[in-house]
Amino acid sequence: MRNFKIYLVVFVCLFANKMLAQESFENKAKDIASRIEIIVKEEKKELKTEVEEVNEQLEKGELTKEEADKKKKTLSEARANTIETKVATLEEELHVLVQEKVDGKIKDVDTSKTITIHFSKDYFSHKKCFNGERRTTSQFVFALGVNNLVTNEQVANSDFKYWKSHFYEWGFTYNTRILKEDNLLHFKYGMSLMYNNLRATDNRYFEKNGKQTDLVVSAVHLDESRFRNVYIVVPLHLEFDFTKKEIRDDVNYFRTHKGIRVGLGGYGGFRVKSKQILCFDDASGNGVEQRTKGNYNVNDFNYGLSTYVGYRSTSLYLKYDLQPLFEKNVVDQNNISLGLRFDFN
Repeated sequence: MRNFKIYLVVFVCLFANKMLAQESFENKAKDIASRIEIIVKEEKKELKTEVEEVNEQLEKGELTKEEADKKKKTLSEARANTIETKVATLEEELHVLVQEKVDGKIKDVDTSKTITIHFSKDYFSHKKCFNGERRTTSQFVFALGVNNLVTNEQVANSDFKYWKSHFYEWGFTYNTRILKEDNLLHFKYGMSLMYNNLRATDNRYFEKNGKQTDLVVSAVHLDESRFRNVYIVVPLHLEFDFTKKEIRDDVNYFRTHKGIRVGLGGYGGFRVKSKQILCFDDASGNGVEQRTKGNYNVNDFNYGLSTYVGYRSTSLYLKYDLQPLFEKNVVDQNNISLGLRFDFN
């Protein structure tokens, strides 16, 4: 089933190049398409009749609403399985036919003909009509925004520039609907690469002094003073997705990321590297970029809390590290990030 669209694309390319002109090939392909369409239509017709009978039983009081809904679901799943079983053989037959044409086993007789085979939208949608979106989906995640440190439980009067200290994050997540027949609760999990950048104020930079890491004033004017920490993290969220379910032919149809979403959870991972980047002019006026890698006494492991709220694929995103940035500093400083998050299905 999942390979059919690929085969159909190959099929279209072939006849677009006038390679599907042989009468026997045309007839066989049309016959397969016709049989597929007949199967889908017949099964959907039978399902409609069965659902109507259930509705009559519900009206007569022979079934409760819960029993009727359960019976409709059972019937729809049975018809979906029947379609899949019947169509699978025909799909394989079509695949073999197209492959023989590609391999040149079917010779062209009349290259002046082209054919077009129409498949009704029922063929491509019948699985969705019965089952809806898959219970587990995947997304590419990208986030960006401002980044800073919480010192003495506040961000005010920070030693770091508010608008020039940035964070970036990208990765992949899986989104699993927790309840089989309700779209509200989802468990979201995956893996991300996280970049946290800090730009110090007042011409300062970080310097490692034994087990302490201090901000010190530079002897030369710094055009750029950036401290970057990179982490690999595993984010875990309980997501509330308020996308409304659709009902088609009395069957529930679930979708995600089409309405308001709220995520609550956290993350944990480890530090990949730390780097400080300083840019300044030397005594001759030449621009110098100095990149220094080291651990700077930064904690190797990181974990924290995160939340997001948004609409469709775009959310406002807040993260807070429960683990202090530095291991042994006298005053704990915890990273905090605020920005936009994009979850692309």
